[in-house]
Amino acid sequence: MPPISFLPRRLFLSAAVLFAGLVIANGAELTKDQHVNADLFSAILAPASGHTALDDKIAKLQAKVKTTHKAEPIIVQLGWTFVAKARVTSDPGFYKLAELCAQAAESDVADDSDAMLLRGHIAHALHRFSEVEAIGRKLTSETRPGWESFALLGDGLMEQGKLVEAIEAYQRMVDIRPCMQTYARVAHIRWLKGDLEGATNLMTTAVEESSERDPEPAAWAYTRLATYQLQAGNMSGAARSLDRATDFLPDYPAALLVRAKLLVSHNKSAEALPILERAIQQSPLPEYQWMLADAAHVAGKKELETKTEDTIRLRGKSEDARSFSLFLASRHENTKLALALAQEELNKRRDAFTYDAVAWAALANGDAAQAQVNIEQALSEGTVDVRLFYHAGRIALANGEKKVAAERFARALPIKQMLLPSEQADLHEQLGRLPQSAATFPASTTDKQLAATGRN
Repeated sequence: MPPISFLPRRLFLSAAVLFAGLVIANGAELTKDQHVNADLFSAILAPASGHTALDDKIAKLQAKVKTTHKAEPIIVQLGWTFVAKARVTSDPGFYKLAELCAQAAESDVADDSDAMLLRGHIAHALHRFSEVEAIGRKLTSETRPGWESFALLGDGLMEQGKLVEAIEAYQRMVDIRPCMQTYARVAHIRWLKGDLEGATNLMTTAVEESSERDPEPAAWAYTRLATYQLQAGNMSGAARSLDRATDFLPDYPAALLVRAKLLVSHNKSAEALPILERAIQQSPLPEYQWMLADAAHVAGKKELETKTEDTIRLRGKSEDARSFSLFLASRHENTKLALALAQEELNKRRDAFTYDAVAWAALANGDAAQAQVNIEQALSEGTVDVRLFYHAGRIALANGEKKVAAERFARALPIKQMLLPSEQADLHEQLGRLPQSAATFPASTTDKQLAATGRN
């Protein structure tokens, strides 16, 4: 979900932190407690190396912390700016810096609500979802909790697959403040419950509330709207939404990924390659690299394909374990590791997509029965997601349920543009094993290209 943007209501920065910053400069001796605070202060004030608008904002806030007598609100603003930088770059180091800001804020006043909210959002970004829930529950137990507190609680619950409770938290959130970020969260949960039209309508309302003062959440919302539109087959609408996303943040990685999917769906894989490479320069996640490898394969760029897949194998586990698990299982490589990674992720987040990852890895390991149990759990909330249906069809085939497989493949076919090219090709290959269904759904040009080269 997009980050929560707000101006801190209060923050009491420890005087020892400010004092520590001064005595470092003067070479004075520090106490044990001051050494701890000095380390925090030194880390969060380290000069930024980039030259983007966010880097400029970080530098200005750091300068204010150094020079302002009442630096209390600034340190939390700095933390949120580190969060924004982390979201744009996919560099978890900025989340760690934001976490240090929260620690500095809480060093003198325990359980300060503004610092707790920052810490909760960082825990969410680092996939510590039970911690997010605990912080959210504490914040919402205040006398007059803000919408941000219910948003955080809903986010933590949603990631753990507790959708009923998440919906309740989001309802409280939007009752307090209808705005872009609350509408976007409700839209997303509508999508998770299978209501694509409702999600699209509400996300359209959300983006109408966007502001240039908060560009990253606006870019996220427009990108998510484009994803819904692409799934619905509204290609022109998706293209317009992506244009708006990059108006807010040029070269926004998530928007570039969806743009590439749009191009590939029009059999323009070669045109998608430089777009994906720009996205990966900023956000080297397995999902982006996997799409690049697939598009390179379709475009006949074997060297780029091989180089990209080697990078996924080298860095995928540390960048995004769940996506790496899906990649390994799809390639039938190191399937035991794929299953172990998916099961480890399930300990932290019990949502549809993690159950799907476990199911897919179990199938790759030859355990169709375990795969069946987990894919049914993945489908239980009614989420309309093409990969869920595609995997469910493959698992049904492995269990000898050809009729069920045909039904689930039939649900995937109308939205196959959301799949990777290799997945689309395999979908049609599997349909070829079901003669009645195969005659109904002819392969696209991209599918034929992939089949001809032996992919999957």
